[in-house]
Amino acid sequence: MPSKMGSKMDLSKDIKIKAHYKGDILITRLGALMNYEQLCEEVREMCYLNQRQPITLKWIDDEGDPCTISSQMELEEAFRLYSIYKEEGLSIHVFPSIPEKPGMPCPGEDKSIYRRGARRWRKLYRVNGHLFQAKRFNRKAYCGQCSERIWGLGRQGYKCINCKLLVHKRCHILVPLTCKKHMDPQVDDKSDEVDPPSEEIDEISIITPRKHENRKDGSEDLKTVIDGLDGIKISQGLGLQDFEFIRVIGRGSYAKVLLVRLKKNDQTYAMKVVKKELVHDDEDIDWVQTEKHVFEQASSNPFLVGLHSCFQTPSRLFLVIEYVNGGDLMFHMQRQRKLPEEHSRFYAAEICIALNFLHEKGIIYRDLKLDNVLLDADGHIKLTDYGMCKEGLGPGDTTSTFCGTPNYIAPEILRGEEYGFSVDWWALGVLMFEMMAGRSPFDIITDNPDMNTEDYLFQVILEKPIRIPRFLSVKASHVLKGFLNKDPKERLGCQPQTGFSDIKSHTFFRSIDWDMLEKKQVVPPFKPQITDDYGLENFDTQFTSEPVQLTPDDEETIKRIDQSEFEGFEYINPLLLSSEETV
Repeated sequence: MPSKMGSKMDLSKDIKIKAHYKGDILITRLGALMNYEQLCEEVREMCYLNQRQPITLKWIDDEGDPCTISSQMELEEAFRLYSIYKEEGLSIHVFPSIPEKPGMPCPGEDKSIYRRGARRWRKLYRVNGHLFQAKRFNRKAYCGQCSERIWGLGRQGYKCINCKLLVHKRCHILVPLTCKKHMDPQVDDKSDEVDPPSEEIDEISIITPRKHENRKDGSEDLKTVIDGLDGIKISQGLGLQDFEFIRVIGRGSYAKVLLVRLKKNDQTYAMKVVKKELVHDDEDIDWVQTEKHVFEQASSNPFLVGLHSCFQTPSRLFLVIEYVNGGDLMFHMQRQRKLPEEHSRFYAAEICIALNFLHEKGIIYRDLKLDNVLLDADGHIKLTDYGMCKEGLGPGDTTSTFCGTPNYIAPEILRGEEYGFSVDWWALGVLMFEMMAGRSPFDIITDNPDMNTEDYLFQVILEKPIRIPRFLSVKASHVLKGFLNKDPKERLGCQPQTGFSDIKSHTFFRSIDWDMLEKKQVVPPFKPQITDDYGLENFDTQFTSEPVQLTPDDEETIKRIDQSEFEGFEYINPLLLSSEETV
């Protein structure tokens, strides 16, 4: 039994263990009195490994370095340091092998997995043999523990990946019953692994089934009932047949963006097209649903791109969004190199209104950059691309996901700390620096290949002081120092009660009439050049020169897609519909 825990170790409390194994993070709570042999037994069971299988355990210390646990003494030291640094959980990487020699890596061990954000892990919470995964439910779902309905934004509850039990997040640790599918694992005497329970099982009928109508064509009809809206009638849904493809205007790792025309009223929109085969795990599905939810809420703000409608075919998801034809700030910055302070002040102020709107809705944007700031025909900004957003945060709430565009990632994210809305104000500081200085505050100009890496960039963000160009005004210098404070508690905009007020009253923004700005009654300093109906000259030719077509569907690929994951995706936004002809 542990005997050298130190005075700071509370033996009455469980320790949260996060075991990383084969792309999963298996999260459980173990007693602080557990010895090394019991830990190994528990880990083997969690990972479906035979109890005779040799394993290597490596825990991650407070500096992010892997340390082997191979004895009772090393386990006690890990527990002692865990209690001192008050980590969110003891992270352990599990390897089903042992090194050839002491100090050598395990077979198949890749040291890059120890860097935060280097790969995406699926989180599973282990309670009484259940492996619960956070899920978003598109249908009415009821908790198997308290019998109340599971609802809310984001991932509302947990689902056992083995027995399919559904529970609230708050209820999952209270589940008294052992997972039935976990009680009888299949053991092959010739193998070192235990076969996990099969996924091919019937779902527990906790979710109320929904009736589906037969579809006549490849695209699903959209049937939406809108309550309390006079003068709007939706008699049929939208599908590919309702749109004319005009041009490709963008592309990302997941999606292609098309300029399209809605045939019934000649209105132009941007259409984001996502292949379902690329949305192959729960985190990807969560990303799509989050972006859709934020698009819906953004429709009521003048500085955010809003959602018109969503529909799907067996192979693709389609988000029809507002088309903003003035191009993005990256496109214009590449042509102007840097902007006058007056222009930067105007764009930054409108961005502040957009960010504050999201924050009041409990949303962290997390992807502010030049590419995501669009200009409309008059020169006002609109933020777009909500795939990185985090929903459901209240005042004082935090999250810990490592994400973002490297040049804009805030120091607290790089330090592995819990963070909140502060990261958006840091990114705004980076963007304002780029607009006014014509370069990044973290530019690295060197022939040394070791200094042109992402890791070195992160080191610069964390450690190097930011030098403000001397040609900037005192007010501009002061606001940049405020937003680019490496301590989020001292950063401009981050005080719990006065954050946004502090920004509006800053000397750099003192000339802004915020009420008129929010009503779009301030004349923009620059109006994009638009010579045709679409403003395609404001988009990169590498996209607009692409052929406008969708690749033919592959029947075998479609068969492998679980269509139930996308139920409830269809949507029509009544706010945007009200300005069109009735359907």
